[in-house]
Amino acid sequence: MELNGIKPAAGAKHAKRRVGRGIGSGLGKTAGRGHKGQKSRAGGYHKVGFEGGQMPLQRRLPKRGFKSRTSKYNAEVTLAALERLGAAEVDLLSLKQAGLVGELIKVVKVIKSGELKKAVKLTGIGATAGAKAAIEAAGGSVA
Repeated sequence: MELNGIKPAAGAKHAKRRVGRGIGSGLGKTAGRGHKGQKSRAGGYHKVGFEGGQMPLQRRLPKRGFKSRTSKYNAEVTLAALERLGAAEVDLLSLKQAGLVGELIKVVKVIKSGELKKAVKLTGIGATAGAKAAIEAAGGSVA
């Protein structure tokens, strides 16, 4: 094989359709646009979602829900997960290394789900009122 012999696969390339080039081409006169109407004219077309004046689908359906843009940076960790982790001191970096929270996470909060028997010191991590009480009852602290 030589560089001057390289060709694309058979059928991979095809000529661009040349419209409006006479009767013999098969795409003369109206150039594949049909007869009359907005779609046949130069520069004339409707906007996306336009349904000819009928109330568009996106306006017929009710507005619903909200998706926070900051939720991908927030995470929750349960008391049961902290129990399994078994570390005396827990911060954001240790949770990321353990795989309990994702790499993008910036804010972590401990929620009261499960039980905690070991004393755990939280640094730079929030906790709900119930979780804070459970951590302090086990001899830990929330900073």
